[in-house]
Amino acid sequence: MRRRFSDEALELVAGRFKVLAEPMRLRILDALRSGEKSVSELVEETGASQANVSKHLNLLYRHRMVGRRKEGLNVYYRIADPTIFELCELVCSSLEAELEANRKALARRPARA
Repeated sequence: MRRRFSDEALELVAGRFKVLAEPMRLRILDALRSGEKSVSELVEETGASQANVSKHLNLLYRHRMVGRRKEGLNVYYRIADPTIFELCELVCSSLEAELEANRKALARRPARA
């Protein structure tokens, strides 16, 4: 049976998932869903420090998930690959359904005395 994906492709996929495996990066991507934002806007929206946001933005940029442009002293970031939202929606929807099923199962269990 022929493999569907090359080793190189699987390495790229694993790298992308590794980058997405950090809640702050997901918060940043979610904040950029509505459009381009400056670092200071992302700091305000995420509640994280400027250093922390910048660190995550640089990693997202190196992995081509976000693009950036400089205007004076400000740097503005935008989503470079909108398909990232399709992936996030798929995973989040699946997990939300699982969490809801777990909540219902717990609600049906009798309380311990």
